[in-house]
Amino acid sequence: MRRRVVVTGMGVITPLGHSVDELFQANIAGKSGVAPIKGFNARSFPTTFAAEVKDFDLEKFVPDCGRWKYSGVNSRFSAAASQQALADAGILGMNNVDPTRCGVYLGCGEGIQDFEGLVALIARAYQPQQRGVDDAAFTAAAVHVLSGERESEQEMHTTAGHLAAHFGLEGPNYSCLTACAAGSQAIGEAVEMIRQGEADLVLSGGAHSMIHPIGVTGFNLLTALSTNGADPTKASRPFDAKRDGFVLGEGSGILILEGLDHARKRGAKIYAELTGYGSTCDAFRATDSHPEGRGAVACISAALADAHLNPADIGYINAHGTSTQVNDHVESLAVKKVFGADAYKVPISSSKSMIGHLIAAAGAVELIISIMAIRQGVLPPTINYENPDPDCDLDYVPNVAREKRLRHVLSNSFGFGGQNASLIVSQFSDS
Repeated sequence: MRRRVVVTGMGVITPLGHSVDELFQANIAGKSGVAPIKGFNARSFPTTFAAEVKDFDLEKFVPDCGRWKYSGVNSRFSAAASQQALADAGILGMNNVDPTRCGVYLGCGEGIQDFEGLVALIARAYQPQQRGVDDAAFTAAAVHVLSGERESEQEMHTTAGHLAAHFGLEGPNYSCLTACAAGSQAIGEAVEMIRQGEADLVLSGGAHSMIHPIGVTGFNLLTALSTNGADPTKASRPFDAKRDGFVLGEGSGILILEGLDHARKRGAKIYAELTGYGSTCDAFRATDSHPEGRGAVACISAALADAHLNPADIGYINAHGTSTQVNDHVESLAVKKVFGADAYKVPISSSKSMIGHLIAAAGAVELIISIMAIRQGVLPPTINYENPDPDCDLDYVPNVAREKRLRHVLSNSFGFGGQNASLIVSQFSDS
């Protein structure tokens, strides 16, 4: 019999709250975290809005947080979310567990981008008469302008390393950046580690922010972002016929995953059980999903098989639901192919309509929302759903939350590069 894996702690930092309860209450109230960008001057960009984390101060969450002095916000968000999750699980300080059996698996974005340093460096090396940057001057000035500490933070593995060192997690330590699927893939792989006996407990989830000049520029060049800035709160509109792109979000979602035997031994409270995981690649194109949804279909089917469930067993789907024309159409198609006639019976909603797209952190935060939906018996809505799309004709829980008792929830994450990850979380039963 394979080892069962349960969730014993959760923590979040998001555009709609700095705690799990705050986030979920905002979700079921249909609130939007989208607003004009304040982190940098975006007035000249095609997209001027995002779902930023508001009023965040790491010192409010993590005592002695000097380790993160030079870190980017992705690492800071994950530190605060991890502090919450470990405290929630009752293992902060690691006094009642074997730290060598406790690991980290994080879906994490690229590290800090030192924009101020680069701007200062280019200014010093720019030669007006040549209308360009002098290479020798650039190199000479770099030693004095750029920060070694900040440069070392650019690697995504530093975030997981900081968490392990600060919280005393001495077991396996991994990071992945599989685009928008990273958070879900990290959780799925952490589940496999516990099942195979490589660890008893894993701190897992995601952390990311691409709300910076390069991130917004890149997605604008790909025409992936919404430019509907008349009312930013209505810009993210998954499955709506007038959707025109996604809205960038940022934040972190962290879960404590444990082998059921380990959780029982220490008397941990259990939120839910991770019962299914599927991971595939479209092997098609760098950005768009396969038009027939072959990767998504295979991924959802693999998660169902792993959980030993039928499509009819799924009571709710937390969709990837980005608010792009291609993704929403393909995800709806994939659900129809896997679920058949049951596709029209299962409610689906997109958290991104409210919190935007947290990229590498998206799947982890959305899984936490799915767990809360099971525990509270309430489905978050898809807000801004106003214009039905003939190609997206399923039940997207439009605009208003809905009460429903749940046993099994499917959470999808389908990323750039054709990376796909699906997780199934189930109501915990002690039998």
